[in-house]
Amino acid sequence: MDFLQDHYFIKNELLLILISVILGLFIGAEREYRNKSAGLRTFILVCFGACLFTILSIKIGVENPDRLAANIITGIGFLGAGVIFKGDNKIEGITTATTIWATASIGMAVGSGYVYIALLGTTLVLLILSALTYLQNFIDNYNKVREYKIAVTDSQDIKYCENIFKENHLRYQMLKQQYSQESFTVIWRLTGKNSHHEEVIGRLVDDPKIKAYQF
Repeated sequence: MDFLQDHYFIKNELLLILISVILGLFIGAEREYRNKSAGLRTFILVCFGACLFTILSIKIGVENPDRLAANIITGIGFLGAGVIFKGDNKIEGITTATTIWATASIGMAVGSGYVYIALLGTTLVLLILSALTYLQNFIDNYNKVREYKIAVTDSQDIKYCENIFKENHLRYQMLKQQYSQESFTVIWRLTGKNSHHEEVIGRLVDDPKIKAYQF
């Protein structure tokens, strides 16, 4: 560690700020490419801001640097919470929120002068976000979870829909029922192979008992 510290510890503040912007740009570009709620500018500013706060704490000579780090993490926590939202029985944005949190730690590492740690952290973040996406897609092909909103004319057709799921080897869970004068609408969560989901969709399209569906 002494060798790394001697060769990779940087004290030039302007250079550190520039490095933080570049590393934030790399992570933000990946999120922007995937059309996530927090993109290029957000991650650049998070990394830059965490770096600048850390540099200022060192320059000012804060008695307890760990308190400043805790305050940065607390602020990032509020920012991360803003990108998490709940849809129809589904929570999204958790990966983006945790990436913001990790990016702040990278900015703090840069601000402290430990650029080699920041470079390693950036590399690992990009590998996790990019390379593991293929593994996740592979898993989804065998254990895909989707929510279906299906409208039928009669309550007896609910059992009919469940039989369709069983025939196509999908595990199902009824989440919600809605009744009106014209139809019965049920929301299901189905789990199974992606190919089985496609077969169910094909059945729903051509089935006269299905008034409407959404997934």
